[in-house]
Order: sequence, then C-alpha cells, then structure tokens
Amino acid sequence: MPHKHRRPRKKLAALAAATALLATGGALGTSTAQGAPAAPAAPAAPAAPPATARAAAEGPRVVGEKWLDARTVDLTVDSPAVGKQLPVRVILPARFEEQPDRTWPVLYLLQGAHDDYTSWTRETDVEEFLADKDIITVLPASGPTGIPTDWWNHGSPTAPDYEAFQVEELPALLRDSYRANGNRSVAGVSTGGYGAMAFAARHPGTFGAAASYSGVVDTTALGMPTVMNAIVARELLLPSALWGSPLLHRANWNSHNPAALAERLAGTRLYVSQGSGIPSSDFGNLEGAVLEGTLWNQARSFDRKLDRAGIPATVHFYSGGTHAWSSWQREFKASWPTLAAGLGLPSGVS
Repeated sequence: MPHKHRRPRKKLAALAAATALLATGGALGTSTAQGAPAAPAAPAAPAAPPATARAAAEGPRVVGEKWLDARTVDLTVDSPAVGKQLPVRVILPARFEEQPDRTWPVLYLLQGAHDDYTSWTRETDVEEFLADKDIITVLPASGPTGIPTDWWNHGSPTAPDYEAFQVEELPALLRDSYRANGNRSVAGVSTGGYGAMAFAARHPGTFGAAASYSGVVDTTALGMPTVMNAIVARELLLPSALWGSPLLHRANWNSHNPAALAERLAGTRLYVSQGSGIPSSDFGNLEGAVLEGTLWNQARSFDRKLDRAGIPATVHFYSGGTHAWSSWQREFKASWPTLAAGLGLPSGVS
C-alpha cells in the first residue's frame, strides 16, 4: 500500500539504465509511435508574444464532435497555442444530462510517450472505474512525443505549446461547453507523469492534486537528459528543440523540472509511484523492466527534494514492476483518494 515517503531498498544506476534504454532502441512509452513528423522549423527570431498570448487573442475552438456513446465524446480542438487541430476525449458524468444546472470537477489523464489520447481508455478500465464518480474526465493529446510542454524550437515564436493547450485552453472550453468548474486534478503515466507534476509546479493552485505513475519527475537528474533527448529523437525531432541544450540552456531545463520547482508544489496533494524494474516478476517484459529501472533514482531524487522542502506526498516505491499499464492501472486506483480530494470530493467518493 502507498505510504508517506517510504525509502526503497533497491538501488539502480540511472545512467547505466538510460544507456541500456538507448541500446535497446526504446523510449518511455508502450505503444507504437503515431507516425514520425518532420522536424519542426527552428529559425532564430526576435522576441515575440508567446503562444499563450496568441491563444488568448484568438481563442481555441471546438471544430468537431464525435460521440462514441452517451457519455463519451471525441473533440477536435483548434488550438492557437499549438498551432494545429488536436483530439481530446471527454467522458461526462452519468448524471450530466439529468442535472443541467450543476457544474463538475475535472480529472485530466495524460498519455505517455509515443502514444495517443485514447491510451487510458484503450489500456485500462478507467471508464468503468469512474462511472459512479461525479466528475468530467479529460484525455488530451500531448503530441507524438507525449511531452506536454511549451517547446523551445530554438527561439521560434511559433513553437507548439502543449502546456498552454492543456492548462489554459481546454479548461476554458470545458467551462463554456460542458459545465466544468474550477476544481481540477491531473495524473499521467511516463511523460504524462512529468506533465502532471510540471503543471502543478508551474501553475501553483491550478490543480488540487497531481499524480505521477513512473513519470520523469526530475528531468536533470543523472541520465535523465539523455532519456528525454531519446524520446524526442525517436520521433525524428531535434532533441534541442525541446528545451535547448541541457548544459547551455540549463535555466530553461530547470524552469520545466518538477524537482527544481518542488517548493511550488506546496498545497497540492501529491501521489508519486515508481517501480525498481529489475528484478521484475513480469519475465515477459524485460524492456519494460529496464525502462522502469531507468527512472528509479530520479524518482527518489524528487522525493528527497520534496522532503527537504517540507512538501507532503504519498509515495509508493515498489520492488520490481515494469514500465507498463499493468502497473499504472493499479497505481491509478491506489491514487484515487488523493485525486478525489483534490477535486473536492469527500473521502474519495462521488
């Protein structure tokens, strides 16, 4: 069971695991890449209004709706922040239609690397588990890498900003069209776990709770820049397009690093889970065990920084496990009381 800051017994070398990760050609995530886009243009440019300013001026729009059942709708959103149309899956509460004057809290579930916005409903029983919960559940696209951030793209003023899309644009659309209220929690797997903690740290007070399952929560820890660069490169993008050079642009990396921003997580309910990978009981998924072990030490580093900052968190470090949905579905359910409390639900119930 998860608990407050239990220290793991096993120790794995993050850099050695990252080397193994790259040697196997793997990257964080479990699904086939959704295509390999061409590297984005990265021209040098003078200072210009950021993507968030463009989004505020032009405004996001829902340009398509496809209802999958009475509660689930796939939206196509024209996002000025990202500069393209993006898919978003929305699962409405069961009593949405019968209570037309009620507003609803929102749970955001973020995808992992090289996956897509359908992953949570494709790989878990989240629809069934949340069926009796009075919440809106949102599964937004994070791009081919699954890293929901404001890309640097070498200073380009048109660099895609998935962070603004998910933190600013979507809440406004959900408020106006689906009666969302201001109570929000966010959770994610792998790079989505990075997003959950980064969003909470970079936008204090926006999310009542944040949960990371095998997430990259200390992006500058030993070996982690190599891992992040590998994720970007796998999609045939320039690694430096993310946040620049880990050395020459260290300030930008730190400004996106949840561990470097630990003090800003004060007041947010936190859940962090991480397996040690090898040895794993899942003998059929060696790559998944290696991937999980790659993140072991950086998760511990994040935990220590939370401790030093006096930030309480429910932390579950467990022996074995793999970088896979079999672990993440279990951890999501274990984290539900934390997420529910962040949504304003009493005692983790609807």
